Amino acid sequence: MITVFGSINMDLIATTERLPKPGETVAGNSFSTAAGGKGANQALAARRAGRAVHLAGAVGRDGFAGPALALLKDAGTQLEAVKQVDEPTGTALILVGGDGENMIAVVPGANGTVTAAGADLAVGAMSKGDILMLQLEIPVPAVERALAAARAGGVITVLNLAPLIDDAGRLGRIADIVIANETEFERLAGRENMGPDDREAALKQIHGETGQTLIVTLGADGVIAIRDSVIFRAKGLKIEPVDTVGAGDTFCGYFAAGLDEGLDFETALRRAAVAGSLACLTQGAQPSIPLSADVANKL
Repeated sequence: MITVFGSINMDLIATTERLPKPGETVAGNSFSTAAGGKGANQALAARRAGRAVHLAGAVGRDGFAGPALALLKDAGTQLEAVKQVDEPTGTALILVGGDGENMIAVVPGANGTVTAAGADLAVGAMSKGDILMLQLEIPVPAVERALAAARAGGVITVLNLAPLIDDAGRLGRIADIVIANETEFERLAGRENMGPDDREAALKQIHGETGQTLIVTLGADGVIAIRDSVIFRAKGLKIEPVDTVGAGDTFCGYFAAGLDEGLDFETALRRAAVAGSLACLTQGAQPSIPLSADVANKL
């Protein structure tokens, strides 16, 4: 079983010809809303990959709570551990200019109320060998407690080092499996501007120190990982991306699903990379997450 302990948001998206300067008002072209939050996205990806998934987190008692959970509910995700609180549902306010540049303000809202006690409840409902997936859009004490409780209970932890907060490097050293993009991995390694050889050397060094499984996503270049002292590489698909917003979360959810399904590590990497590629072909984070049959057709 997979439990995702993380954030649940509504994305509020406006497009304009250009982004405004400070103090300036510009006319907008369109407005849309979409369910988001890294926790919710990854839970939906794991569920669409065909696994049983529990989501633990928090939403408000407002009008955004229902839409934020709608696709998860439709997919059959277990939502009993999603609490309703008095704070508003988390939101991301996204302004997109005509050149594709964007400005984003994330308001944690209910996500900011997730506590260490909530971590104890989420992990306490799990069994040895289950998979706990975490990100960094909920308070650090909750993430840290979840990692510690999971280790004590024999639960496998998968930590996605996103978004890149100050504590990412420290927390990244205490998870069983770490998934990071290139920039996030540089924070974990304490080095900047790494080339391919530097990155592989850093993977080997950290793995030698911690024994962790480390996975670095490289966009169009696929993924590199280390597990049991062996370097693995996997490629996605050659595509013309439409929207890359959901690719990373799709990769994470599909990878966790592969482990839960019992796939060998290399196969789980490859399937996750293909799923991440397919997620780039549709607008929006959650609507873009492919179904398992669509991924299987591309393997």
